[in-house]
Amino acid sequence: MGPALPLGDAGPYVAAAYLVFLALVLVYVAIMAAKLSRIQREIGELAELVERRGTERDRGDVDDVTAPAPAGSGAPR
Repeated sequence: MGPALPLGDAGPYVAAAYLVFLALVLVYVAIMAAKLSRIQREIGELAELVERRGTERDRGDVDDVTAPAPAGSGAPR
């Protein structure tokens, strides 16, 4: 029994399959790059927020009331 398509006729289908696979890989990489960019931006914002809070705490701008209660102190949260 021979191949379903003669080898000469299968070339365009094989090429099309590779092109579809390549397109899917490129879409996947683009989605991952967008997610990575968003996560890096959010980490930068969080680092800026932590730095700002540390500066405010050092200057005494933050009330002690807003600070979380120590663990096991029995204070309501």
